[in-house]
Amino acid sequence: MFFDSMHDLWRVFLVGTLAYIGCIVMMRLSGNRTLSKLNSFDLVVTVAFGSTLSSILISSDIALAEGLFAIALLVLLQFVITWLSVRSGAVNTIIKTAPTLLLRNGRMLDDAMRKVRITSDEIRTAVRQKGMGNLEQVAAVILETDGSLSIISAEKLGSGSALEGVQGAGDRLQH
Repeated sequence: MFFDSMHDLWRVFLVGTLAYIGCIVMMRLSGNRTLSKLNSFDLVVTVAFGSTLSSILISSDIALAEGLFAIALLVLLQFVITWLSVRSGAVNTIIKTAPTLLLRNGRMLDDAMRKVRITSDEIRTAVRQKGMGNLEQVAAVILETDGSLSIISAEKLGSGSALEGVQGAGDRLQH
């Protein structure tokens, strides 16, 4: 019930330690972008790393070399896709979603909210978490490519140049 054999525990210890070291080496060699949370694609890759590492640890059917090869393949594919997305607008469009404006100058944009499946309660929660008491203080709420909500106060909007590339921002916001 608690364990089948001491051999299995030692296997998990040894394979886990070596797989962990292998992961660290591969992540260091591949650079910071490999485990970033810049968009939903990055999240999927990070989950795949965890799942692969878990499989190496738990399943005695997967040899350490096979598991490390699988992780190396994920690192390589992440590198290739991000390299291509930086150099090709078409690949970038396929991989990344555009940030979307959900609230402009205190008014919620219902069509945009419906399109990205965000409720007004979720927007109000994010605004409150920023310590703001009323929506009129908010120049913009943006659903970012990583799924987070960015809130820009009217006071901090400035020229609004940070909104370039945000779906629905079109013209820069007015004070």
